[in-house]
Amino acid sequence: MRSTLRISAACAAVFAALPFLAHANSDQPGGVGHTTTSSVTGVVQPGQTGLASYYGSELHGRKTASGERFNQHHLTAAHRSAPFGTRYRVTSLSTQRSVVVRVNDRGPFVRGRIIDISAAAAKAIGMHGRGVGRVRLERI
Repeated sequence: MRSTLRISAACAAVFAALPFLAHANSDQPGGVGHTTTSSVTGVVQPGQTGLASYYGSELHGRKTASGERFNQHHLTAAHRSAPFGTRYRVTSLSTQRSVVVRVNDRGPFVRGRIIDISAAAAKAIGMHGRGVGRVRLERI
């Protein structure tokens, strides 16, 4: 009985701390400053900012996690947890250009990144030559 109470108290303490985990990332290189993604659930909150990357010809024509073929010329994205078909407005923080993408794959698989976008989407927001850029995500 005592061990059950101790475990319950420990669980309550962990769950009480969860809201603070959503803002735990740093502004260090490779970090995702000002992120509003819960590090526990991976859920995107409105206005989330962080690093985006793009992928193109190396995966062109391969099946995505949703089952459709990846086309680098379409405005699509990979996200860790958003349902397939979800649309996001991705805005480059350096160019202020934005594009609407549809989630059709899972990723990114690189720590500190919040979304992978297609080469066409990267080109639309001026990120194509750099490979990685800071963006703001808004679910629409």
